[in-house]
This record gives sequence, C-alpha cells and structure tokens, in this order.
Amino acid sequence: MKVLHVNVVDVHRRCIYPATVVLAGGRIASIEEEYGPFEHYLLPGLIDAHVHIESSMLVPSEFARMAVVHGTVATVSDPHEIGNVLGEEGVRYMIENGKKVPFHFFFGAPSCVPATVFETAGAVIDARGVAELLAMPEIRYLAEMMNYPGVLHGDQEVMAKLEAAKKAGKPIDGHAPGLRGEDARRYFAAGITTDHECFSLEEGREKAELGVQILIREGSAAKNFEALIPLLASHPEQVMFCSDDKHPDDLMEGHINQLLARAVAAGYDLFDALRACTVNPVRHYGLPTGLLREGDSADLVVVKDLETFEVLETYVRGTLTAQNGKTLIASVPAVATPNKFNASALKASDFSVKATGTKMNVIEAYEGELITGKFAAKPLVKDGMAMADPERDILKIAVVNRYEKSKPAVAFIRGFGLKEGALASCVAHDSHNIVVVGVDDADMAEAVNAIVKNRGGISASAAGETRVLPLPVAGIMSADDGYKVAQDYAEIDSFTKNRMGCRLDAPFMTLSFMALLVIPSLKLSDKGLFDGEKFAFAELFTDP
Repeated sequence: MKVLHVNVVDVHRRCIYPATVVLAGGRIASIEEEYGPFEHYLLPGLIDAHVHIESSMLVPSEFARMAVVHGTVATVSDPHEIGNVLGEEGVRYMIENGKKVPFHFFFGAPSCVPATVFETAGAVIDARGVAELLAMPEIRYLAEMMNYPGVLHGDQEVMAKLEAAKKAGKPIDGHAPGLRGEDARRYFAAGITTDHECFSLEEGREKAELGVQILIREGSAAKNFEALIPLLASHPEQVMFCSDDKHPDDLMEGHINQLLARAVAAGYDLFDALRACTVNPVRHYGLPTGLLREGDSADLVVVKDLETFEVLETYVRGTLTAQNGKTLIASVPAVATPNKFNASALKASDFSVKATGTKMNVIEAYEGELITGKFAAKPLVKDGMAMADPERDILKIAVVNRYEKSKPAVAFIRGFGLKEGALASCVAHDSHNIVVVGVDDADMAEAVNAIVKNRGGISASAAGETRVLPLPVAGIMSADDGYKVAQDYAEIDSFTKNRMGCRLDAPFMTLSFMALLVIPSLKLSDKGLFDGEKFAFAELFTDP
C-alpha cells in the first residue's frame, strides 16, 4: 500500500483539492479530501496518442524507461516500422518486449505494409494478416491508413482492412496530409476517426468539423503544435497530443509533459490541456489506463507545480517507475535481435549519375516538416556526370535496397546544407531501406557501408572519419541502454552539424522521411524519384 498526500487535479470535475490518495493492488483504493493545501500535485498519467516507438531507435522496454521520467505512462503505438521489415513477426516482437516493463503499450495493426507498391519492403501484411492481428487483445486499433488514394478509389484490399477493424469493433487511425474538401469528407466517411497530419489551423478546423479527432503532433522532425494549438480552445474534446516520431536525445529531454506545459503557458485552460493527454485518448481508444478516480488503475504523476509540470514521481499500475528525474525501471536483457538485411557493400561509382538533360527535378527538404517541395535546377556537370553542388546546396541523395542486392536510386536534394561528407540511415520510413545524402560519392559509399557492416544503424562520414550507431534490432532499433543510445546519437548528430555543416535541427530525422512516398511532394524510393501528388514516378532529368 502507498499513501500520497497531494493536491488532486481532477480533470472530470475540473477542480483541484487537497486529498489523501491510497494505492493498493495496482489501483486507487481511495481518494479522501483533506484540509490543505499540500505541496505537490497529482495528475492522471500522461499518454502519447500516436507514436512509432521504433523512431526512437529504442526497443519498447527502453523507450518506457525514458518516457516514465517525464510522466508518460502509456503510448498508442503504431508498429508499422518494424512491420515493414519483419511483418507480423515484428509486431509480435514489439508486444512481447513491451510486456517486460511496467508501462502501457497499446499497439495497432499496421494498415499499410508495404506503404506503397513503389518501393521494396521486407514484408507484406495483407487484409487477412490485419484481421489476425486485430483479433489479438493486445491490438487496440487499426493503425494509420496512409493509402488515402486507395480509400478514395475503393481499393478492394484497403477496404477489406477497414472492414476488418469495424468487424473487430476497433477504431481506425487516419493519415491525410493536406486532404481537404470532398476528398477529406469521403476519406473520413469510410470510418477513419483521427488525423495527426494536419499542417495548418484551417485544415485542422475543417477536419474537426467533420468529427475527426485531431492529434497535435510535436516530434523530432514534424512540429505542428504552434499551428494547431488553437483547436484546444475550440474543440477541447477532439484534441490529443502526440509525438509521432521522437529521437532518443529529444526523449531524454522531455515528452508529452512539454506540450502540456507549453499549452498552459500559452494561456489555454489547464483542464482542457490535461484532457488532451489523458481523458481524450482513453475514451477514443477505449484504453484501460487510469484517470485518477477511485478504482482506476494507479497510473499517476506527481508534479512540482502546474506551470513547469516538473515530474517528481510516476506510477504505473501502482508501481513507482520514476522519481526525481531518474528511471526506476531496470533494463531488459536482449534475448533476440530479429533482422532482415541482405545489402552488400557499395563503391563510390555506384552513386554516379549521367546527366541526360539540361534540367533536373530536385527535392526541397524543409526544417520541421515531413512534406517536401520540388523545383527544377540546372545540373552541375563534370565529364558528362551530374555532380553534387554544395555551393547551391544541391546534394546527392540515394536510396539503397537493404533487402536484396541492386543498384541504388540516386537523385538530388536541397536543404541539408552539408559542406562535406555524407550521412546515412537505415531508419527510413516506411520500408527502412538505406537513405544517404552527401557531397562526395566516396563518403556516401563509406556511410552506407558502415550501416551494411552493422546490419542497420545511422552513420556519418567525412574526410576519412566515419561515425556509426549500430541498430541491430530489425536494422532500426538498439536494445542497449536508452540513455547510452541517446548519447551516441547526440554525438553523431553533432558531428553532422559541426564537422559537416548540416544546418537542420534534426538531420537524421529529416533524412528518415525523404523516402516516405505517402507524404508529398517529391521523394525517393529504391525504385526511383516519386511524385507524391501525382502518386507516380517522376523523371530525374527534363529538358526546358
């Protein structure tokens, strides 16, 4: 039994009162109002309403160890990253690893494995596989339906997956960046209930008026909090907070607690902000996570104040999991590192590109966005070959098939600002082939080969010096201590900025989305340059 003397922040009654709270058997045995006030405040445990655990480069048990320090007790997690590598086996790995620690992982059945037919993935999860996953009690929902063209055109396989979720009585997550008007109405009318891909307030309002739950995302790459937070005032019952993708160094600094503090600091109602990361996800997904009522699961956070929301203690099912900035969850020894990796070492010449036109289509990467732009540029040509041009910040980008030996697809990109070297990653949504951006073909080969040697990871190479963070679990995660992974990641991140000149805040996170074809506008897969607006391949070189 545990007794807490705290100021209870009651989200349901929208009031704060001093109380003695008794925890027993993993639940809240009683809440008795007292004379006070007491020094600290008790909140329901915080929930990340949409996150890909794999993007943290940590297995679930290590993610949990770091997240509880910030008051997070649960995540609504889409395992489609590992699903694209290992299929249903990968989803089951995430579930089983997550069970080994005191934390609530609520996984979904990946709806788009592979994300498109325009890239090579390691697995396929068809409608039958989705139905099998949805029959599992650990699977709480159908994860984001990224194939919105398939929904709009009534694709048979897509519709079968939606029907499987409806038959199972489980909600369906959406993914509809920029979808507006009649197309948006038809997409959500198919039974899809959420969207975390809104980029503007107008888009968010339009979708909220359709009854859609809007997940305000603030991750390591995509940051939409400032644009969308006014929805908290106008649609408080339809807003949730999420990170979507969170790198380990960012997770070390904070999580959903940061969004809670920012919302309150911006003048939004405390109880509405708390709803967004407690009540709303619990109600929408039907989660068993406690909401600070008698009889609830004892999933609680003790905070110093209601301004900074500095976390003093976190409880999951009554177990003290974090205290004063330190995790109390022990690391789980890795018993298996499932993977699928068949790429072989490359040479500098594998990245050469013959100039076959006077203009070329170039990808434009944006800070803090998953979407990209596109523009036409005259190539820098030497001996008939198109070269990277760091003076104009037009660099080479390539995607290397990790599942079978083949020639890399090569294109050009602006926005990374590299002055020398190359950076590469096997964390490359959603098929997790190897993506590399560089100034020099030899450095591009070195960076890729460091990942090949380790059967997964991220790397950076410049002037004969190569840094690598191995990610042996499915090629995209490490089972090492999360704080060590965060430190190692921060060192490579610093190397790309201070040594190589990269000007992006999160270069590896941005890099990881340059092969995500389902988010416009121009992306690159292992099969070639892809126009996300036309949903078709594009030519690299064009004539005026």
